[in-house]
Amino acid sequence: MRLISDILSIMEKNEIINLKIESISSDGNGVGHHDGMAVFVPFSAPGDIADIKIVKVLNRYAFGIIDTLTQPSASRIENDCDAFPKCGGCAFRHIDYPTELAVKHDFVTSALKHIGNLDVEVHETLSAQCAERYRNKVQFPVFNNGGKLDIGFFAPRSHRVVSARDCRLQPKIVNKIAVDVCRILSELGVTAYDEAAQKGELRHIFVRTSNATGRIMLCLVVNAQGFRGEQRFVREIAELYPEIETVVVNINQKNTNVILGDSVRVIHGCGYLSDELCGVAARLSPFSFFQINHAAAEILYHKISELAGAGRDDTVLDMYCGAGTIGLSLAKSVKKVIGVEIVPDTVKDACYNAQTMQAHNCEFIAADALLAARQLIARKEKIDVAVVDPPRKGCSPETLDALVSLSPKRIVMVSCNPATFARDLAYLAGAGYTPGDVWPVDMFPRTKHVEAVCVLKSCNFKDK
Repeated sequence: MRLISDILSIMEKNEIINLKIESISSDGNGVGHHDGMAVFVPFSAPGDIADIKIVKVLNRYAFGIIDTLTQPSASRIENDCDAFPKCGGCAFRHIDYPTELAVKHDFVTSALKHIGNLDVEVHETLSAQCAERYRNKVQFPVFNNGGKLDIGFFAPRSHRVVSARDCRLQPKIVNKIAVDVCRILSELGVTAYDEAAQKGELRHIFVRTSNATGRIMLCLVVNAQGFRGEQRFVREIAELYPEIETVVVNINQKNTNVILGDSVRVIHGCGYLSDELCGVAARLSPFSFFQINHAAAEILYHKISELAGAGRDDTVLDMYCGAGTIGLSLAKSVKKVIGVEIVPDTVKDACYNAQTMQAHNCEFIAADALLAARQLIARKEKIDVAVVDPPRKGCSPETLDALVSLSPKRIVMVSCNPATFARDLAYLAGAGYTPGDVWPVDMFPRTKHVEAVCVLKSCNFKDK
């Protein structure tokens, strides 16, 4: 057996090695092995053979960059975006879509095995209907480019904005609106927010589109109570884009990485946008959580409904419910839906959506998931099925304990982070719930992110 010290003695920074890329790691880097040591190579493809320049050597692995691609992988394709890979948004514009789906399947499988220590079947990744122009929401950071406002995205592991005026994940009209916003506001003398100096006005341009109506919400995030020339701006942008339903100003004067501040002023229209998902009408504010890929979300929701198996006599708990769309999509076929969401404005949207649907069997609680679960325990609420769709950090052990105390027959876990998904499934398995098959869903094509869904059944109940 070779010692690590022996390996280090033959692999040094700036050395060129020949390497075959065997797989893709969960952070999107290609992985190959040289003398038994893993080497991570960004923007490589499985099957690539390349001369790799080593840029960093650690105890058990190294990082490298492609110096010469000697034999391209059969899955490698031409990059079609000027901002890739500098902007940090996409991870897989250099590989074909079937390979991307297989890679994301491996992400989920690996997390379940190595993090969750779970032996469950992972089905092939359910593909999105379209891998381009699918996002219905985008938040462009704004920066000073030669004295004028410009849009882009943050470079990987930095707050340096890379110009990206035609991101291929956004509808073309969204990119055009953001570019024209920058032009008009530059003419009005509005300046870009400088994070280091904490000066300047415009921080982000936030655009949301409705799949149901084709209408658009424009939100300007500013480091002030407003900006100069507001009414002139509204007239000009509305004349250029009649599709814009509403324009709002979000006030964020804090020194923070959080995009939206707490306060919003409406300067055109009603301040909301209407959309629909799986037959559920949704009223959306700037704060509302709503799935960003409409077609893929419908695939996911149908799978959630299938796995939940909720019937007429069942009460469904929808934890981290956002605007309530998952629970509301089940409301017609169940006894009761209880939604839980921590953002008060989003809960107002969920209540409005329920009223619009005349879903009188729905209740929404504005609270942290743990606190809400404890409230339900205290009032002895009978929960038959729980649907849990937490943020990327997953659920705390205390939240999972409270969920288990509610004794649902089935728990449908949904996650956009395979690592915390595997961790939480393993925790629930240790608490008496048996995980079934796992279904990856490609909600975010061309990025390194993948959604996954699984149903866990209580050992104390048997399905009829």
